[in-house]
Amino acid sequence: MNEARPILSVAAMRDAEAAAPCGLTELMERAGRGLAEATCRFAGPMPALILCGPGNNGGDGYVAARCLAERGIAVRVAALGEPTSDLARAARQHWEGPVERVENCSPAPVLIDCLFGTGLKRGLDPSLHERLLSLAQESHLAVAADLPSGVDADSGALLSPIPDYHLTVAFGALKPAHRLMPAMTQMGRVVVANIGIEADRRWFEIGTPALPAVRPDAHKYSRGLVHCLAGEMPGAMALSASAAARSGAGYVRVSTSRPIAGLPRSVVEVGDARLDDPRIGCILVGPGLGHLPQLLTLALTSNRPKVIDAEAISLVGDPARLRGQDAILTPHAGEFERLFGTLSGSKADQALAAAEASGAVIVFKGADTLVAAPDGRLGFAPPAPAWLATAGTGDVLAGMIAALRARGMAAFDAACAGVWLHGRAAEHAGPDMIADDLLEHL
Repeated sequence: MNEARPILSVAAMRDAEAAAPCGLTELMERAGRGLAEATCRFAGPMPALILCGPGNNGGDGYVAARCLAERGIAVRVAALGEPTSDLARAARQHWEGPVERVENCSPAPVLIDCLFGTGLKRGLDPSLHERLLSLAQESHLAVAADLPSGVDADSGALLSPIPDYHLTVAFGALKPAHRLMPAMTQMGRVVVANIGIEADRRWFEIGTPALPAVRPDAHKYSRGLVHCLAGEMPGAMALSASAAARSGAGYVRVSTSRPIAGLPRSVVEVGDARLDDPRIGCILVGPGLGHLPQLLTLALTSNRPKVIDAEAISLVGDPARLRGQDAILTPHAGEFERLFGTLSGSKADQALAAAEASGAVIVFKGADTLVAAPDGRLGFAPPAPAWLATAGTGDVLAGMIAALRARGMAAFDAACAGVWLHGRAAEHAGPDMIADDLLEHL
């Protein structure tokens, strides 16, 4: 997997900062300089107003103000009050310009929000969030330092209403909120300023996958056989099987009791399940399953890797039933809750708890899709087009993941790769796409 950017929770970020050999003062200096650099590249030399809070996020703002002024940019600082942390006080002392009050400062073309960062756990005072919304509305560009003020860093929850930002500059690593709903939709472009920390990479933003090469001596079985179990609504499995074929599987076979319209001619329809075939690289069950629970039971009797999607997820019953199954589950929120119940914590917490309970890789779908492994790894999908929210796109994703698993990728890697490719295919397909259109862009 390439270009996988680490994602750190608040606790993991604090540990990384504490372990940094350069010290906390230098980390703040680097964060402020990174914020100034990113703002200059994004906004050019437009005058800026930096809003500084009392903590270390405000300290980053004082450093950024000094750096912008050194570049000849007209920059003003407005604060909520005097800094309360030693690091922020030291940064304030090195800012030689005046400090206005947030309550009565005038707007500027560029607004830089350094009020509160990753430590925020409650909403802003109503007067402050209204002031922030007003100043952002009157600016041309709004920039957030690390996170917009009013966002819970670990869950992506909005603790207060926040403006729509044009740029968010994450310090050292992405945080979960950068890739979780609802906050992620209001952060604009998200970039990372390198401040020199060593980041734990068990949580990461899914990057460009390294797909299996096709060997010169490859044949259809060595490239991966996907066996699909068609149910009562064969159109869904037609999408899945077609996607598997377009995702590099050497052979795609569908068990069906009746002919399925729309399948590529290369996809083979058979009348029996034949799941004892040792050449099967992955079984796919669930798309269009309907009221045929026996197909899930049949799949679970096989020792082959499997992708369980759609209606089949709700039929599992007990997550422990999946232990030892080498399974990948692809639930949306409703299917997830039906199988795992109402779990506590953020979406990240819930996905990891489900993976641990089931022993399966969980692709928790949505606008903020997550891929969780039982060993604690967690992949956050990069932003994907909203137009993926249309019938049948989940069937396509299931077929893609099944093909990648059949091609020999590990279950977690296959799921991450499928999610990344799914989003990029949608970008190519364009906003008027339907699920069928994804197939020609895979």
